[in-house]
Amino acid sequence: MSFLPEPPYVHGTPARIGILLLNLGTPDAPTPQALRCYLRQFLSDRRVVEVPRAIWWVILNIFILASRPRKSAAKYALIWTEEGSPLLVHAQRQALMLKGFLGERVRQPLAIEIGMTYGNPSVTSAIDKLRAQGCERILAFPLFPQYAASSTGAALDAVLRDLLQRRNMPELRTVRHYHDHPGYIAALAESVRQHWEKSGKPDKLVMSFHGVPRKSLELGDPYHCECQKTARLLAESLGLTEAQYLVCFQSRFGRAEWLKPYLTQTLEELGKRKTRCVDVICPGFACDCLETLEEIAMEGKATFLNAGGGEYRYIPALNARDAWIHAMSDIVLEHLQGWIVPQWDAALEQEVLQKSRQRALALGARQ
Repeated sequence: MSFLPEPPYVHGTPARIGILLLNLGTPDAPTPQALRCYLRQFLSDRRVVEVPRAIWWVILNIFILASRPRKSAAKYALIWTEEGSPLLVHAQRQALMLKGFLGERVRQPLAIEIGMTYGNPSVTSAIDKLRAQGCERILAFPLFPQYAASSTGAALDAVLRDLLQRRNMPELRTVRHYHDHPGYIAALAESVRQHWEKSGKPDKLVMSFHGVPRKSLELGDPYHCECQKTARLLAESLGLTEAQYLVCFQSRFGRAEWLKPYLTQTLEELGKRKTRCVDVICPGFACDCLETLEEIAMEGKATFLNAGGGEYRYIPALNARDAWIHAMSDIVLEHLQGWIVPQWDAALEQEVLQKSRQRALALGARQ
């Protein structure tokens, strides 16, 4: 095994702390070719599809990759922006704002990079950038509020696989989840309240989460429980009764039973009851993406209206809302305790580093 090359080291270089923001990923373009590459990587992950490899190889390569890339590309084309993929655009804004917010609270310089579990920018490219900036300590922050093996677990797998290839491994900390973090719940509640102030309250607030196979719950995945807790805390923050909101799961794939109730069936039932107005929010997404913008905002609306429903409104993900970036800052600082130097001083650090460099050179160091 050969290790990845290490960045050049100069004695006296300050050691920095890096924050690695992790998200699922996105294709490079809304084209069948780009989707084929992205879907092959995504659907080949054992965390995502727990089917015997030989069987799944046939299903994936003979059937799925023969037709799905073209269909998915058409859907991506509906939500693609001039700036590029919505998920990546929102992630970049989050990183930029987080750096600014943290800079107001912490003197010590922090480096922030984005890494995608699948696609670009890759986790390895992000860690390369952090290491090039002198980061010897890295906080991996998967932007999945509720832990699931297929999302958070897969993202952390990507980080650990990368570190296995590093000769000089950085110190690592991880954020496991934040499904019940007060700042996250408050940011969700604020987004809903502001939506209601402009548009009025609905008859039902539907909280829809990405689905996973029912078997995952039975095998010990905490995702379902964490989704339910997020929903309860958000409802309590909004002062809702149990009759005023529903919890559903979307994006079912394949024939196996997934977490219920399914969103599509729920929207059909609400439509058949001639429900006057429904709001749908997806608390499991830190950034809007294909799943929220096309499946929920477009397909979900069509399902509800075609079944006889009245008004259908999608409440956007938190994206780069100030309240959410403040919450991200809180989560980061909670996990950096012991790494952050409260009284950090640039001049003092430079003085210490200069003395260290002089000692190293006196002992024969090359630079």
